[in-house]
Amino acid sequence: MTVPVLEPRWAAPDKVHAAFSLRSGGTSEPPWDTLNLGVHVGDDPAAVIENRRRLANVLGLPSEPVWLDQVHGNEVIEVDERSRPAVGSRPRADAVVTRTPGVVLAIQVADCLPVLFSSRDGRVLGAAHAGWRGLAAGVLEATVAAMATPPADLVAWLGPAIGPAHFEVGDEVREAFLASQRGAESAFRQNPKGRWQCDLPELARQRLAALGLTRVDGGEWCTAADPVRFFSHRRDQRTGRMAALIWC
Repeated sequence: MTVPVLEPRWAAPDKVHAAFSLRSGGTSEPPWDTLNLGVHVGDDPAAVIENRRRLANVLGLPSEPVWLDQVHGNEVIEVDERSRPAVGSRPRADAVVTRTPGVVLAIQVADCLPVLFSSRDGRVLGAAHAGWRGLAAGVLEATVAAMATPPADLVAWLGPAIGPAHFEVGDEVREAFLASQRGAESAFRQNPKGRWQCDLPELARQRLAALGLTRVDGGEWCTAADPVRFFSHRRDQRTGRMAALIWC
């Protein structure tokens, strides 16, 4: 079976490679069927290893990706040849940057928003895990700061995430953004239950624009609305994980 992936269309230079895995083409059994890349969701570890191997082969990855232990925070790590984590380790962070060719950055998701970054010359790359908690905590701002590049010289891509039609939240989520983000009210629509439909990609775009990024692509796919291509924790609860990867 082939391993299909989504290839970003964005403004990164040609030497920068990026991909987003879909849920088919792997070996995992339900409810993780089939290309689950997460070792932390109860799946057979042997299946996850095989799934990661298949994805690496299809993409021609130059090295094992840097897999993170993501905790919905704003911690960023920088990885180079000397600080590359050992295979099998999972540094606790929600974003990662590199200036070293051959280092593969990875962000796992199943509704949260993956955000990939590249400098316009491709010398520095970044990847962030941006659920609502991470967004509100400033994970995108922390990633851009760690890249140490003028924001106007960065481009970003928003991967598949739960869309506003399916992402229902309470007052506490809306208030967390209204308290710290100018214009955030436009990303929330009240539903008949008195709760809020939240537009996660729009919140991310606003924050990136406020930082000074002038080119942000992607953000048009809803994981919860497409069970054929995407895992969704909100939709299925017990499910697999996809990954957004970037390297050069």
